[in-house]
Amino acid sequence: MKVLVVMGSKSDSHIAEKVTSVLDEFGVSYDVEVASAHRNPKKVEELAKKDYDVFIAIAGLSAALPGVIAAHTLKPVIGVPVSAKLDGLDALLSIAQLPPGVPVATVGIDNGKNAALLAIEILALQNDELRKKLAEYREKMRA
Repeated sequence: MKVLVVMGSKSDSHIAEKVTSVLDEFGVSYDVEVASAHRNPKKVEELAKKDYDVFIAIAGLSAALPGVIAAHTLKPVIGVPVSAKLDGLDALLSIAQLPPGVPVATVGIDNGKNAALLAIEILALQNDELRKKLAEYREKMRA
């Protein structure tokens, strides 16, 4: 089980840290990369073809990164819109309103924590230990 966290820019690292801290808490392996869908599309394509179980793509402005990754993989892609301009609504709509056929799951603006938790839920479908950790996490939230 491995997650790839891709940022469109190094300036998105504060969101990536939210993702990786939750993945660390659950013991999920991950890699972090910086790859712009516009400035380095070949790198994005190469990353999307690697053997990861879930992709988390963090992007602001036009936020093309999640959709470009999804176009090159059959694995789940989770988009995290970043509040770079227009309070992040531009990025949110760019990710959430992708054309039919190549879906991307979308979490709230700057919500790296939920992106990580969604990735964990996906991985827990085939991992009993992770499912147990997730159940314990949810139980602690109720207390």
